[in-house]
Amino acid sequence: MTFFAVRNYYALPLLALAACTTRPPAATRLVANPATPQLVSRQFAFTEGPAVDRAGNVFFTDQPNDKIWKYDTSGQFSVFLDKAGRANGTYFDKQGNLLACADAEGQLWSIAPDKQVTVLLRDLGGHQFNGPNDLWVQPQTGAIYFTDPYYQRPYWTRSAPDPAIGGQKVYYLPQGASQPVVVDDQLRQPNGIIGTPDGRTLYVADIEAGRTYRYQIEADGKLSGRQLFVGQGSDGMTIDAQGNVYLTGNGVTVYSPAGQKIQQIDVPEKWTANVCFGGKDRKMLFITASEAVYVLPMQVRGVN
Repeated sequence: MTFFAVRNYYALPLLALAACTTRPPAATRLVANPATPQLVSRQFAFTEGPAVDRAGNVFFTDQPNDKIWKYDTSGQFSVFLDKAGRANGTYFDKQGNLLACADAEGQLWSIAPDKQVTVLLRDLGGHQFNGPNDLWVQPQTGAIYFTDPYYQRPYWTRSAPDPAIGGQKVYYLPQGASQPVVVDDQLRQPNGIIGTPDGRTLYVADIEAGRTYRYQIEADGKLSGRQLFVGQGSDGMTIDAQGNVYLTGNGVTVYSPAGQKIQQIDVPEKWTANVCFGGKDRKMLFITASEAVYVLPMQVRGVN
């Protein structure tokens, strides 16, 4: 979601408490108690799109300032890329390239470790996308799923969506393809997106409708069996090794794979835009929250 347009498998069973037992429910053991989110920096305009590389370093965007930052495993910040195409959502592919929704011209970029940029997707049949927002790479095939909502940017010369695009959709770009395939055109404003490591399930948030949906990913890459996962939208999202899904907006809300709310992580900012797991052991929850970034030690590992 934009920095200026804030609008707005296996369920984890709750353990029965025996008469003399004070053992906490499983959900409360997600966080490395008694930890709370720790502010690590407030030097940005609007933080978004965190992604973790193989080493556990987290890369994230500061969209208004057109930069991609790196937060390494030693806790140090550095600018990875300046003039980053107004990148929003990002995700690493298996080759170690950072894929980015380059919002300035509505493109998808692949940024190599040496910072060389390759434009993977420029337009849709000659028509400009609304503004690719967030993306996920299917581990088995390297295909990209991405959302394309419309949020008017102050740096755009256009003031309305391209009518030829016709709506706000979810797309699938097979590896090596020059054009994507529409996999859902029935959402009001798709935004956050994440899939499971087995490549079989995709979650997409419709932030305008205040809902998040779950889909089956078919062998041809198309989606089927859409069902309501939870009645909450999300700007960005991630998933942990237990299959729990983390949604953002008002702090970070954690849902079991069955769609049960199991934890609310409060963050002292008006808006949390996105989240991922980082660190060498993938047990650090990295939260982008408006002008700031926070980290939270976890007991559960991330898988994306």
